[in-house]
Amino acid sequence: MTDRIEKNGLNIHPLLVSFVEEELLPGLEIEADALWAGLARIVAELAPRNRELLAKREDLQRQIDAYHRENGPGIADRSAYHQFLAQIGYLEPPVEAFSISTGNVDAEIAAVAGPQLVVPVSNARFALNAANARWGSLYDALYGTDVIDESEGREKSGGYNPARGAAVIEYAAEFLDLAVPLADGSHAEVTEYRLEQDETGAELVACLEDGSITELENPAQWRGFSGTQPAWSLLFRNNGLHLEIRIDPEHPIGRDARANVADVVLESAVTTIQDCEDSVAAVDAEDKVGVYRNWLGLMNGSLEAEFSKGGKSMTRRLNADRTYLNARGENVELPGRSLMLVRNVGHLMTNPAIIDANGDEIFEGIMDAVMTAACAMHDLGGLGQHRNSRTGSVYIVKPKMHGSAEAALTNDLFAAVEDLLGLERNTMKVGVMDEERRTTVNLAQCIHAVRERLVFINTGFLDRTGDEIHTSMVAGAVLPKETIKSQPWIQAYEDWNVDIGIRCGLPGRAQIGKGMWPKPDEMKAMVDSKLAHLKQGASCAWVPSPTAATLHAMHYHQFNVAERQEQLAERDIASVEDILTPPLGNPAELSDAEIQSELDNNAQGILGYVVRWIDQGVGCSKVPDIHDVGLMEDRATLRISSQHIANWLFHGVCDETQVRATLERMAVVVDGQNANDPAYQPMAPGFDSSIAFQAACDLVFKGKEQPSGYTEPLLHARRLEKKAAA
Repeated sequence: MTDRIEKNGLNIHPLLVSFVEEELLPGLEIEADALWAGLARIVAELAPRNRELLAKREDLQRQIDAYHRENGPGIADRSAYHQFLAQIGYLEPPVEAFSISTGNVDAEIAAVAGPQLVVPVSNARFALNAANARWGSLYDALYGTDVIDESEGREKSGGYNPARGAAVIEYAAEFLDLAVPLADGSHAEVTEYRLEQDETGAELVACLEDGSITELENPAQWRGFSGTQPAWSLLFRNNGLHLEIRIDPEHPIGRDARANVADVVLESAVTTIQDCEDSVAAVDAEDKVGVYRNWLGLMNGSLEAEFSKGGKSMTRRLNADRTYLNARGENVELPGRSLMLVRNVGHLMTNPAIIDANGDEIFEGIMDAVMTAACAMHDLGGLGQHRNSRTGSVYIVKPKMHGSAEAALTNDLFAAVEDLLGLERNTMKVGVMDEERRTTVNLAQCIHAVRERLVFINTGFLDRTGDEIHTSMVAGAVLPKETIKSQPWIQAYEDWNVDIGIRCGLPGRAQIGKGMWPKPDEMKAMVDSKLAHLKQGASCAWVPSPTAATLHAMHYHQFNVAERQEQLAERDIASVEDILTPPLGNPAELSDAEIQSELDNNAQGILGYVVRWIDQGVGCSKVPDIHDVGLMEDRATLRISSQHIANWLFHGVCDETQVRATLERMAVVVDGQNANDPAYQPMAPGFDSSIAFQAACDLVFKGKEQPSGYTEPLLHARRLEKKAAA
């Protein structure tokens, strides 16, 4: 405590004090003493309520566990089970029909359906790449991925392959025919795009190879142009999303392409969640300052990342906005960057960056709300180089809430922060992540608690499954993970989220989102399958990279989400009975080999993620699975795998000796997968001295006792231990 700085009863790490007073507050009309006094007041008022709500979670879990012990395995009487959940307050009374009333929402959230990136804000280069992923080259995305196969001489290795390039151009032309079709012919047949002038302005026409001239099937889709012929770009809009045809006869691609089309550029990551939570490893003041500093740099435009590419030193910064001329010669301004949201942590964790007057770490979610909103004030005040929100809003995604009382706490926390920072009420918008069962079944009540500031709901299979396993831990042994995905509860959960969102008036005001595509190297499979999220009614869906955002953007040209949501408003609401039926199985139906295979898969995934988290502080990365397929993993994937083994241990499907042996064997596999990483520290054979291996064991063997099955308490403790040892 001697090296901390006392501010209004709070004992604060000097790194955080320095950041706030020397970097964050200059330019804002907020005095440092006022900020610290306001934070102390919020902590004093809301921390006791936060603790009560966490205690409520544990009390409900104890009662559910007792119910299952008394009533035997499974859910024999679903009606009695539902009555019990209502009796203990787990199922909340319904709310009368309502619609959210959120105002001042940017079009990217309220009106435009499109891909959404999620990126660890702790990594400056990744954060900038995501922010700049608003626009992406379709040619590059196709050429560099497996969407275009490598058969028939179309390999992508080595230098530029003209045969592969021709396949890319053909694919892109087919996409243009779908998104911005011509009245006659195909974009593949166009020899020249040109403007023809009349008394009302310019008109875009296309000259075809047979000598005929045509226009767009819908001329209103052409929105303008930039540049000067012959090197210029044509701007179009379809389903609310923009795209460009870039024409350049001097470009290496354009000079040999028909109509000199050098590229097709798509509006891609319409929104990006800059993440302070599951994809980062921030356990102390040093880490938190790094997170906040990058978010501030995004809000004021100062963030830069230097890196080497092709032997050259490069610096990445935020892209500028884009300007075009429309048919009447008027300027058309479009954002050059993704609209950015920031994900705070949930209500559970505390952080040693600040110690309160009672000697306790303050809740990290309270600290996040104050700091991320204060950073965003640089954007609200126009102090930066670029604008993020053009409507004057701050967008904060709040994860891992359980029920409407916790949503109400977030609402009151944001109101208190607004008062502290001098912001108008409901400037701070909230995204509610529907990833805990108690929020799922009470989703309308949760939305109602934040109805004046809600801008986002979504589903997340992994965290939701982790909570499902933990909540029903005593009810019985769960099915293997792949089988869980096919159970009725998961589809009912996905449909319920959309049904409730539509009934609560989200279309036209807020996003309804779906989860991440986890395989960044398998883009063809994503292109072939992720259209399903749009058909389910999602106005945004998560993708793992800027390239994936560009490819996924094609789906939003192919399918009109707003029309689909109108159709879905007429269907019957999804079944709560199915949602509340846990994915339990009969272990006797599994062979020894099947059990061991499942343990191998879980253990390898846990170790592959945890070793980077503990030893290197990497919260999200592409981790090879047991078959060496790279998967994007964060704490959500860790939660489901650790809870799955904990469940099987509890029900005797396996024993501690078998699991320990599996972990040790899989540690050798993970060591081998990371052999080329010079920063990697092997776990084998010194298992007892490897803090990362011990953390993995904790997550499994202590998994049943973890609050809601969360991984953060154990991960944070072991990461702090690792940092201290280093």
